[in-house]
Amino acid sequence: MKSPQRIIAHFDMDAFFVSVECLNDPSLKGKPLLVGGHSDRGVVAACSYEARKYGIHSAMPMRTAMKLCPHATVVGGMRGEYSKYSRMVTEIIAANAPLFEKASIDEFYLDLTGMDKYFDPYQWTIDLREKIINETKLPVSFGLAPNKMVAKIATDEAKPNGYLYIPAGREKDFLAPLKVSKIPGVGEHTKNALMELEIQTIKDLSEKSIELLESRLGKYGWDLWHKAQGIHEGEVVPYHEAKSISTENTFEENKTDIDFLMSELVRMTEKISYELRQDNKTAGCIAVKIRYPDFETTSKQTAISYTFYDDELIHHAKDLFHKLYRKGQPVRLLGVRLAELTGDAIQTNLFENVERKTELYKAIDDVKNRFGKYSITKATGV
Repeated sequence: MKSPQRIIAHFDMDAFFVSVECLNDPSLKGKPLLVGGHSDRGVVAACSYEARKYGIHSAMPMRTAMKLCPHATVVGGMRGEYSKYSRMVTEIIAANAPLFEKASIDEFYLDLTGMDKYFDPYQWTIDLREKIINETKLPVSFGLAPNKMVAKIATDEAKPNGYLYIPAGREKDFLAPLKVSKIPGVGEHTKNALMELEIQTIKDLSEKSIELLESRLGKYGWDLWHKAQGIHEGEVVPYHEAKSISTENTFEENKTDIDFLMSELVRMTEKISYELRQDNKTAGCIAVKIRYPDFETTSKQTAISYTFYDDELIHHAKDLFHKLYRKGQPVRLLGVRLAELTGDAIQTNLFENVERKTELYKAIDDVKNRFGKYSITKATGV
């Protein structure tokens, strides 16, 4: 059977650090702005598009940047705010995309392969971009293409705050007029080596023989030739939030049996609660995710008193499920996530005998450690 045509979206929050600074201080918007160290040895971590007009770029010494644009404003950066906005975008994408990879604090790949059976992936991606913009106020660009490399290059061409779709079969036409430096990974050294071969555009590169490129650049020459043809086999690597524990199950057949769904919800919550205790953590947030057969995905989370007890987490999971679930609708995927993890020993309920309850769970976990994590389960999870 022929594999379905891949559909990859690449999202990039334009000038992310600068945009966050401007959201926190609107007076900075529209001005040459440099984010980075103030000292003589400081470097530019990011700069606004207004600053780039003066030839400033990231990794440039701050002293050099200030000579190019003496009236630029320099800010030291707000690490906590960057993480906050990155987390906001991540949560929006995680709640909607079937599969995504977080490549950096402000860059994401989404694998939308197969979604074209249900609706237009291009319009879906446009709608997701609008959702991110509306909820975060950040500018967002995206490229949609048959592979990761072309999608990323398309995003760069769409900036600032735009989007671009490269249909299957049009990859070479899109890439042809672009400079070879547009290919991710082509730095100054490689660009100079290619210029010696009279290669300036990606079209020039695509027309050279693999043998010639390999003789000059080794195995990298073979890789570059294929990229110039618009060929790239890189997979979207599923993202896992390091500061959370989650599990989800895509059912082989869509499920409508509420008893089955509740049983699965209990089983999954019990599983990650056990993992939480094994890491000596408690959770202050729980989320439930439901995906329907048309790939529409909904999720809901709630802040909770810090706990690692199955019964408390299951109670919250069930409550979230009932608030989310559209009665009678088939379910394609069900997921549970615990977040806001901490290693601090926090008494979860002052009115309970916490010590006795903890000892009970310790005894249960000892059995699971000896005979396997599924050796003891709640009756509702069977």
